[in-house]
Amino acid sequence: MSFYDSLLEQTSNERHYLLGAPIIQQAMRGQVSLPSYLAFLTEAYHHVKHTVPLLMACGARLPERLEWLREAIAEYIEEEYGHQEWILNDIRACDGDAEAVRRGTPRLATELMVSYVYDRIARHNPVSFFGMVQVLEGTSIALATQAAGIIQEQLQLPAQAFSYLTSHGSLDLEHIELLKTLMNRLDDPADQAAVVHTAKVVYRLYGDIFRSLPLAGEE
Repeated sequence: MSFYDSLLEQTSNERHYLLGAPIIQQAMRGQVSLPSYLAFLTEAYHHVKHTVPLLMACGARLPERLEWLREAIAEYIEEEYGHQEWILNDIRACDGDAEAVRRGTPRLATELMVSYVYDRIARHNPVSFFGMVQVLEGTSIALATQAAGIIQEQLQLPAQAFSYLTSHGSLDLEHIELLKTLMNRLDDPADQAAVVHTAKVVYRLYGDIFRSLPLAGEE
């Protein structure tokens, strides 16, 4: 079994915890509300704005034996730069206050997820970052495009309100293929264990972000 397949197998319980979040189940049934969608976009902004800084932190700490991975990180940075601004544009298209979101603070679950990954990079193993990549991009391709269609249909919002979800659904399909290739080149058991452990924890923390969002009808 390849390491990437093993990663998926070892994190299946944590993935189910994330996908079982009530707001995700509700959205897939077509029960959505504008406050819930805006709350989702707000938390997305507060973790997506850290994607490039986390990539930089990871790349700076990689050992020379993983120079090939640092090269991939340089490409990731170029592709991911500025995506938080897409989210703010989506918020504006929903008549939300994007600048208030920019100036605001995240929910505790979001702050803990971001802080955890910074800590794993700085204090444990920089390769840990790719556990977070697996969670966010794997979840995106599983849900993003489908969720965008359901939410748009139910709330009658313009297409401009879904640039984050729709672009990441397709973009992350490409990224997952790259991630598979990169992870299958990791041959050090300590690196592999760091990725698995981080993915397990981030699935839980990302699931907690979704569980912190207001459900439709409960805003």
